[in-house]
Amino acid sequence: MAASRRIVLLAFPGAQTLDFAGPLEVFSTADRLGPGGYTTEVVGPAGAPFATSSGLTVAPDRSTGACRGPIDTLIVAGGTGVHDAVGDAQLLRWLRGAAQRSRRVTSVCTGAFLLAAAGLLEGRRATTHWAFADRLAERHPEVNVEPNRIFVRDDPVWTSAGVTAGIDLALALVEDDHGREAALEVARWLVVFATRPGGQSQFSAALSAQTAERRPLREVQQWVLADPARECTVEALAERACMSPRNFSRAFRAEAGLPPAAWVETVRVEHARRLLEAASTAVEAIAAECGFGTVETMRRAFRRRLGVSPGEYRQRFHAALDEAA
Repeated sequence: MAASRRIVLLAFPGAQTLDFAGPLEVFSTADRLGPGGYTTEVVGPAGAPFATSSGLTVAPDRSTGACRGPIDTLIVAGGTGVHDAVGDAQLLRWLRGAAQRSRRVTSVCTGAFLLAAAGLLEGRRATTHWAFADRLAERHPEVNVEPNRIFVRDDPVWTSAGVTAGIDLALALVEDDHGREAALEVARWLVVFATRPGGQSQFSAALSAQTAERRPLREVQQWVLADPARECTVEALAERACMSPRNFSRAFRAEAGLPPAAWVETVRVEHARRLLEAASTAVEAIAAECGFGTVETMRRAFRRRLGVSPGEYRQRFHAALDEAA
């Protein structure tokens, strides 16, 4: 029988609960379902109970100092406590040492700031919570920050976006270890998406479609995501998948959960949201770049998917950011 893979989750006072609890559930579920073969342990700087950012009291399995020996996967949580954690020289020394004896080093959310402070992201691609991506890039110019990714793999370091993206990351790690079917089974038990498209906005409220399992359909999805302004009629997509339009539509809806046209519209709305959030580009230019053609078409799509117009969405988004600043 193969040895279990040791998963060590680093948390600390003020850590975001889901940053480590989400991955913990993924690996624990994988182990219970059979193919996983994982053991999990939560470690903290002092080994004493601490409060997370939501006020939940957590008793770690052991202190960082007592965590010795080889590690398969090290997962570093984020949260408001990161601000203090990055100034803890002893914790950073432990993190650097633990990374050297880990097969994989990963972070969730603002845990990327801890990896960067420990020098573990130098020259690497990485991501973090969308609201802090610019700050990570400013503080650590040696890191190639990719702000719109759910997770980024730059072997042997993996980083993920905010909060629930840690579940996406953990499922990807299970898939890397045991294959897609194992990850899908875990996702079914947890009632979550097995895979969200890597270019999807991290803070999307319209993640209404699953990534297809069949390669031709998955490749069509990736093709659309790479450039939503392409011609994306059912006929064009079916031709790319080497299927008849009727069979393509039936298979796509069965696997993605949406008809092709509705899925394409969702992708275009998400792309438009990112552009509206990132800059003051004219709405007309955004409509063209996202494949809507006209502002009126984009406005109708926004009303259907989000209940607001593009202009209202931009205004609300920037108002929310101003309040959080």
